[in-house]
Amino acid sequence: MHPSLIAAALSAALALSTGLHAQTVAPSTLATQVLDLLDSGQYSKAETLFGRDMAQAVPADKLKAVWESLPAQVGKSTGRGDAHIGTLADNTLVQIPLHYEKAELVAKIAINPAGQVIGFVIQPAQTAAALPAPAITADAKFSERELSVGSGERALPATLAMPKGNGPFPAVVLVHGSGPQDRDESIGANKPFLDLARGLAEQGIAVLRYEKRTKARPQDFASGNFTIDDETTNDAVLAVDTLRKVDGIDPKHIFVLGHSQGGMMAPRIAAVSGHVAGLVLLAAPSRPLLDIVIEQNRRLAALNDGKIDDAERTAINVLVNEVRKTRDSKTDPSTHTVMGLPAGYWRSVDAVDPIAEAERVKLPMLLLQGARDIQVVDADWQNWRDAFDGNATVRFKLYDTLNHLGIAGKGEGSLAEYQQPGHVDAQLIKDIATWVKAH
Repeated sequence: MHPSLIAAALSAALALSTGLHAQTVAPSTLATQVLDLLDSGQYSKAETLFGRDMAQAVPADKLKAVWESLPAQVGKSTGRGDAHIGTLADNTLVQIPLHYEKAELVAKIAINPAGQVIGFVIQPAQTAAALPAPAITADAKFSERELSVGSGERALPATLAMPKGNGPFPAVVLVHGSGPQDRDESIGANKPFLDLARGLAEQGIAVLRYEKRTKARPQDFASGNFTIDDETTNDAVLAVDTLRKVDGIDPKHIFVLGHSQGGMMAPRIAAVSGHVAGLVLLAAPSRPLLDIVIEQNRRLAALNDGKIDDAERTAINVLVNEVRKTRDSKTDPSTHTVMGLPAGYWRSVDAVDPIAEAERVKLPMLLLQGARDIQVVDADWQNWRDAFDGNATVRFKLYDTLNHLGIAGKGEGSLAEYQQPGHVDAQLIKDIATWVKAH
């Protein structure tokens, strides 16, 4: 699971129709009003503020499920920060920091010139996302250039890190974890995909990283009728095809490196593509994600003091009930359940059996795991080990000091660790490069 799941996105346009004329209300006031209604549990009242089209897309039960799942994941609220006002095209973007015991989140609320809220998302505070990637040094052994994954208006912005020299070079496609991610997979103060791309390119391996569709084009999911393949698989297959057409790339040696949920999906990506030479799975779940979500929330709730209080227990029970509702065949696929996402989406995720799909695809694999990972844990790692024990084409490497992002630390892992700047472990990058070159 990716850290972005600690705050589910409400990627929805919300048209406010308060008793006041909207254009007379300051954007920060409108943004605060939305949060106040959620904090006070007035979900039905919040729904009445939506425009006609969005009242159906974002009903009160979706708001309730998302908001009440937060305490189990990030602890109790400890207040809000000051609103920051900016612009987003012709609209006003209000960003309000949300302080919790175990994490820092941010509410991003877009308001159009007519005084309507047209966008609302709750995310982890992604300090790294606001920072541009550092410039490549003059003596670097690689260069970078912009590409697109796909074509037309649905194309996704991408960056290719290309070794200097004549080639042809082996290449890697990076596939994100859960949630709307940028091409660097910016998480807190860290950019693990930037580290991986440049670290591997420095060692003679081309790397393509791209904006995840849920990040770059959330409008593609507005209908609510989408699957895990629409979110992840299809674009990764397009990314492989993009690399195969680049001069200087060896089309017979293109690998998929999937992180977290991306690792879970990597075997399916290879099967659909038919042009993948091998798989690198970093912190890859082996069990159903819905089960892991419940387990993860229980673990995170107990991290601060070893106990789960009444509020956290209530939030976990809400989540458990949402999972049951999702898996109930009587529930309409369009019904918003876990983290406000449609039941149909979660059922497509539940249908993924990464170990079985990896066995069918019969490709060389390198599986990497941090022992300090608090999100994808030893149970997943051991399942992979048990399934491929003795398979000469599969290699395993466990790193004692690494967390879910492949970054070293000390002691028990925590969500707060993601806010501390670091870099993906150099030995892990070297191990990947050595394995790719050997295959």
